Amino acid sequence: MKKVAIVGAGRVGETTAQFLAEQEICQEVVLIDIREDAPQGVALDILQTSPFFRFDTRVVGSNDPAAMAGAGLVVITAGVPRKPGMSRSDVLETNVAIIDGILDDVMRHAPDARILMVTNPVDVLTWRAWQRTGWPRERVFGQAGVLDASRMATFIAMATGFSTRDITTIVLGGHGDSMVPLPRFCTVNGVPVSHFLDQSQIRDIIQRTRDGGAEILALRKNSSAYDAPGASVAAMVDAIAHDRRRLLPCVAILDGEYGLTDIAMGVPCVLDHRGVSRVVELELTEEERGWFAESAAAVAADIGRLKAGSG
Repeated sequence: MKKVAIVGAGRVGETTAQFLAEQEICQEVVLIDIREDAPQGVALDILQTSPFFRFDTRVVGSNDPAAMAGAGLVVITAGVPRKPGMSRSDVLETNVAIIDGILDDVMRHAPDARILMVTNPVDVLTWRAWQRTGWPRERVFGQAGVLDASRMATFIAMATGFSTRDITTIVLGGHGDSMVPLPRFCTVNGVPVSHFLDQSQIRDIIQRTRDGGAEILALRKNSSAYDAPGASVAAMVDAIAHDRRRLLPCVAILDGEYGLTDIAMGVPCVLDHRGVSRVVELELTEEERGWFAESAAAVAADIGRLKAGSG
């Protein structure tokens, strides 16, 4: 992929750009932000790390949305972050107004791009991007499950002492308090995690995964997480840019999968040059289906708020 545009040069956008540049995932990264000179400063700072990390990726900043022209992928990180005690849904009203303007810019300047939504509440805003652009669902998706799964893998590594390289996890559902970590599908180099942890430990890890973002926000106090989110976005961009056909949990528009339509939810997806080329439908237990339905209801409620507001 020649060019990736990141709208929002805040901490998540900056970290994402750094990872994309270091790993030379694309030839050019463009950071776009409404704050005068801010994206230019971020871009220059990143470029000055190139002698240390030995990359030739071109990194530029701009206040002009037209700078995204020619991008194969637009990553949207712009928006108001939540504060301690707030849920991701609490910032919906503010962020949807911001996102609508960005989506109009994408349709105007990068009509052939794919959209990767990062701004919270990411499930609802991914749905909004799909609904507002009218683009095929393959081209509009969100980041959440990759981040949640990485948090779960980290907590399993901390509890077992095993290398994170050998730990595979999966998290479904909305990116919020009702997300659905699936320990049944979690392994350490192919061995079920239940072989190493008892049910009490697994329940604690599930809850800590659900609270993963809030825990970091409470500890940092003045900032949400940005290192792990940036790395998660970079992993998704890499899968698309290099047509890797990776199976990753992403926010996708559902069209009958899991019995749902007209909703964006975190599910296993195949990522390749098209974006989301396939949604993988897992056989869930009755208990897991209940968790997933509860999570879907929370996302649907927020989507309903958007529909009511536009009606």
